[in-house]
Amino acid sequence: MFPGNFWSSGREVVSGEFGIGHPVDVRRGRGLECEPVERGVDADLSATYIPALRLRPAWRSTVRFMTSDRASIPTCGAGTDPAEMYRVLDEAGCLVVHDMMSPDTVDQVRGELAAHMAAAEVEDDKPDDFYPGKTRRIIALMDRSPTTRELMMHPDVDALCAAHLGPHCNNQWQLHVTAGLEVGPGSRDQVLHREEDSFPFFPVPRPNLILATMWAVSDFTAANGGTQIVPGSHRWEGHRVAEPREIARAEMPAGSVLVWLGGTLHGAGANTTDGWRYGVILTYSLGWLRQEENQHLSMSLPDAFALSDQERERLGFGMDYNHALGFYDPSVLL
Repeated sequence: MFPGNFWSSGREVVSGEFGIGHPVDVRRGRGLECEPVERGVDADLSATYIPALRLRPAWRSTVRFMTSDRASIPTCGAGTDPAEMYRVLDEAGCLVVHDMMSPDTVDQVRGELAAHMAAAEVEDDKPDDFYPGKTRRIIALMDRSPTTRELMMHPDVDALCAAHLGPHCNNQWQLHVTAGLEVGPGSRDQVLHREEDSFPFFPVPRPNLILATMWAVSDFTAANGGTQIVPGSHRWEGHRVAEPREIARAEMPAGSVLVWLGGTLHGAGANTTDGWRYGVILTYSLGWLRQEENQHLSMSLPDAFALSDQERERLGFGMDYNHALGFYDPSVLL
């Protein structure tokens, strides 16, 4: 069982997927030695299902960093080497990166989505519903906001997707979900879940299927609905339930992005303030998986084919894997 030792400290443990791990002070870049401890795997999915996929190994750091009794989320700045980002992300299952959007970019996103967000219905809460009430939600962001298309292609996120998803899909990962979310006063904690729960065909912990991002359009705090997240839970067995001290809440200024892996437990946080917390979710999946949000029907075909080749590929067009999956004749459409 993965120990889940992600606690408040300036130092965070990082490791390669199967290489020797080492904790790095993400503020100063100083590395400290530690060693991995492998755990036996009962079911070898790479042999049973798909040859390209491997289960995540379990690791135990020789350096513990527990300066409080609550979990915390590793943080770094936008200038951090993406390889360092991924080593931390792979170990902790989550990471906050500051200064990923300029104030002007934040304003552009807010302005482009303002009319759509204002028109979104805010429903009363039903305690048994998966989605909490008192929240504005919109989707189809690639059609509604050119700036979010730029965020979709952000080079640092691209590098993280390449590391996490690329080896399992011939480097043809795709946009999976887009959503703008404003969590309103009085909203409750969402039930903890995994982004990859749409694919229950693999036992938990599952192979690398999804990488998720939450872009902060407003400040996120523990009080205003900052995302709940359970560091290390991407390596847990499916029956393990998070204790309160293992649940962190994303606290980050506008312009930051929270990144987490598809297997990491998370959920929207309760908002006990009188303000609204605003974030944009963009998630990515292996190119041969069915997208949770149908990107082909979330933008008109003429608009989709007016995008750059790279943007259109990211939306899931042209994922043909050497004409084995998803091939089509564009002349029929245009």
